[in-house]
Amino acid sequence: MNQTRPITPESHTAVEARRTWARIISDLLSPPVIWGVVAFPIAARVSGSLEQTIIWGLIYTILVCIFPAVYIGIMVMRGHITDMHMQVREQRVKPFLVSLLGTSLAWLVLTVLGAPSLLPLLAIFTLLQIGIMLVITLRWQISMHSMSITGAVVITGALYGLVPALVLSPLIPVVGIARIKLNRHTVAQVVAGGILGGSATLVMYLISRPLLT
Repeated sequence: MNQTRPITPESHTAVEARRTWARIISDLLSPPVIWGVVAFPIAARVSGSLEQTIIWGLIYTILVCIFPAVYIGIMVMRGHITDMHMQVREQRVKPFLVSLLGTSLAWLVLTVLGAPSLLPLLAIFTLLQIGIMLVITLRWQISMHSMSITGAVVITGALYGLVPALVLSPLIPVVGIARIKLNRHTVAQVVAGGILGGSATLVMYLISRPLLT
């Protein structure tokens, strides 16, 4: 008769070490961090100076990335959301709505202040992506981490060439494995997030390509 092997202190430590690694990856490469960073090289491609790059990048980052993250942090502290990565699917709806609000404000501010056309367009595409994610989330917990990192790699290649994209591409499976190890997503949810993030970003690039020349 087979007996379940008890978890030894060593094996328990190993499991915790893997989970710690996965948590660090999930935090460092979370969607707000990724797109907050990516906003600056995108702004740099169309801005006339370093000062403009910083201004446009900060507007996008504060309203699209930091504003929703602060809301989620407050909800976590109040006990309304389990953690910053929102492992419970039903808890994602209100943060998505806040993200839609922040992104709409980003589009408005960038437009009113006369940012290069690519930046308001980026806000519109972000708005569409968040809307798509919200609709999917009502039924299924697709991986936002996988979507974000894949999109970031695709936009890096589109803006700066194949070599930088290849250098960053290992981050895609690393993030996916981290989410699976934390039991936050299935393989299908990670793969679906990557496909959606990559394809949506590619479409965004193809539409906005005339603004980069």
